[in-house]
Amino acid sequence: MTDLAAPAPLSRPIVAGIVTALVGVTSSFAVVLTGLVAVGATQAQAASGLLALCLTMGVASIVLSWRYRMPITSAWSTPGAAVLASTAAVAGGWPAAVGAFVVTAGLILLTALWPQLGRLIARIPPSIAQAMLAGVLLPLCLAPVRGVVENPWGVIPVVVTWLVFARLAPRWAVPLAFVAAAIAVGISVATTGATIDAASLVPQFSFTTPTFTVGAVVGVALPLFLVTMASQNVPGVAIMRSFGYDVPWRPAMLVTGLGTAAGAVAGGHAINLAAISAALAAGPEADPDAKRRWVAGVSTGVSAIVLGGLSAALVALVVVAPAAVIPAVAGLALFAAFGSAVQQAIDDPGERMPAVVTFLVAASGVAILGISAAFWALVVGLLVRSVLHLGRRVS
Repeated sequence: MTDLAAPAPLSRPIVAGIVTALVGVTSSFAVVLTGLVAVGATQAQAASGLLALCLTMGVASIVLSWRYRMPITSAWSTPGAAVLASTAAVAGGWPAAVGAFVVTAGLILLTALWPQLGRLIARIPPSIAQAMLAGVLLPLCLAPVRGVVENPWGVIPVVVTWLVFARLAPRWAVPLAFVAAAIAVGISVATTGATIDAASLVPQFSFTTPTFTVGAVVGVALPLFLVTMASQNVPGVAIMRSFGYDVPWRPAMLVTGLGTAAGAVAGGHAINLAAISAALAAGPEADPDAKRRWVAGVSTGVSAIVLGGLSAALVALVVVAPAAVIPAVAGLALFAAFGSAVQQAIDDPGERMPAVVTFLVAASGVAILGISAAFWALVVGLLVRSVLHLGRRVS
């Protein structure tokens, strides 16, 4: 007689971890590269940053999952990369951007060591924080629309692939859109005779001595830290709690903060607790037995480290890609995040006007005194909110 209560094979959480890493990396690496290049990285430096992020988030996932026997997965900060992508050239160039990454790591560590900082961040109205994120994401989300006009033969197949699988297999929609983009790149290379230097496909680190400027700290590090906390770490804890796991906050911030610090000088902008992709390793699909799902977290980490070996190849693919194809993939990858941010920004009618102002300032892309629009969006949004709420009593 078959034992219906027999445990699922150990291969199930292992495969779940592999899927988690594949979906996470392939669905948003283009956003990361766009962000790193926007703040001054060269091709080699961007590849180094991608490699550093894969390694540090892989190690963080292994350490946290193994130590606490929970499927605690780490990921790079996709909203943070979007903030970088919306930032104008940083005064001081790439070394100043790396300095901002180091400061971000320090702030994450400070959050673990000084609880008051976490409480201060929690006092920022979610509508303002999400409106800033939505404004930052808007220009990137418009890339598929512009791409259809700029390069219809290259972009339309990517968009159609995404739409079909958004209906049939949502978690694979963006990765398969990337596959369609890769095919478009292959066709372009074959027809134009473009070549890829084999040496550029070997992953290697490119270390940069950080410099610290007021503009980079205020305009890059602070928005990067805030969106990483508000859009990744806090939701990540909530998602894990929905599956019955109480993530240890201080150790998680210590590990991801140290990981961010370790990867910063190699070009990695920030790692954090996984949010959306966390469900792939923490849900019952990974293993019916919740006590064995930590294996999926370890598998995710190992897979992320292995995928780091493809970092240079992914950058080379972006370099030879036809116009608008890779930006279209990046935009499609951010549609869900943009929709969620807009919904949370305007959900409360009493907070709607400050959120709209915040959104518009962030979407404008204006930089004042060398400080990015993301920071000014927060300042203006909070100011408008203070004026509109002046004299009101909180019930």
